[in-house]
Amino acid sequence: MRRVLVAPQGFKGSLTGMEIARAMEAGVRRVWPDADTVLVPVADGGDGTLQALVDASGGDVRTERVTDPLGRPVDALWGALGDGETAVIEMARAAGLALLRDSERNPLMTTTYGVGELVRAALRAGHRRLIVGIGGSATNDGGAGMAQALGARLLDSRGREIGRGGAALADLARIDLSALDPDVLEATVEVACDVTNPLTGEHGAAAVYGPQKGATQEMVRRLDAALAHFGDIVRRDTGRDVAGVPGAGAAGGLGAGLLAFAGAELRSGADIVLEALDLEGKLEGADLVIVGEGRMDRSTVFDKAPVAVAKRARQRGIPVVAVCGSLGPGYEEVHRYGIYAVFSAVDGPMTLEEALADTERLVAAATEEACRALATGG
Repeated sequence: MRRVLVAPQGFKGSLTGMEIARAMEAGVRRVWPDADTVLVPVADGGDGTLQALVDASGGDVRTERVTDPLGRPVDALWGALGDGETAVIEMARAAGLALLRDSERNPLMTTTYGVGELVRAALRAGHRRLIVGIGGSATNDGGAGMAQALGARLLDSRGREIGRGGAALADLARIDLSALDPDVLEATVEVACDVTNPLTGEHGAAAVYGPQKGATQEMVRRLDAALAHFGDIVRRDTGRDVAGVPGAGAAGGLGAGLLAFAGAELRSGADIVLEALDLEGKLEGADLVIVGEGRMDRSTVFDKAPVAVAKRARQRGIPVVAVCGSLGPGYEEVHRYGIYAVFSAVDGPMTLEEALADTERLVAAATEEACRALATGG
């Protein structure tokens, strides 16, 4: 009996990873009706990580009312995994750019406070391992807001709590951790971080990512100086020199904040997710692996989920094919990483809206064709 591991990402704006996996399974069974299919929707720490891990572990999605980037209430989702120990948090659910209108983007003011509230909710529920995805942020506050939500006191020269947002970091004079939630110190926090930017400088959080969050060049200078000051105070008062750590500048410096206040480890998002899914164990005995994502292009080779899966399968000599919503420039580079062939689900001229509305059928049909091509070669 042929064993097929089906391990796609969700197609953004269309179907979740599990929905795509089921469509692929339908295509597989049209060619090999008796195939043993194992569905493992994957992610790489960005969009879809929460849903992929919840689906694969038999966990559940929960809702917490928290603070959005501008201090307004928002209902944010987080995941409780089936092991009863691990929680998944996507920072963008509380402090993401997608929560703001274009006219509201202002990293001088936006805060990660809601991210800290999500962390606290997971800790209150008894979880002591946290996986935190930090893509898509609207913030540039170094994780200061998150720290405040967890009980850290960030004080100015008069002993008052500083305000929220990146600009307020310039007022920081002292950090008091005496009221920090003790559960944070007992938890293992893994941060899905796929950038290597330091906290400050020409490659830092403000310079590289500030403009897309609404920062002018003058604002970038203010934010960079404020983050540098923040890094100095963190080093002095916590004993943790995090500013130069690769990834400290991720999500407007939230990487640095998680290192300093939660003792976090910054890791490849794909590595974290695939370990949590026990992909290595699920590859045992597989004859074929099918991966996929909404759009495959040159960026896929930078350890995005399809390539991360393919690397592991190649080590075992297992062939891998990909079925994707669309193909972009440079997609052929994935062949060097173990993906033998790539199939587009789009089977004729159509609008994006038409493709999104018919994704399930298109993916099943493309998977069927991929399997028929493989079947002819035994």
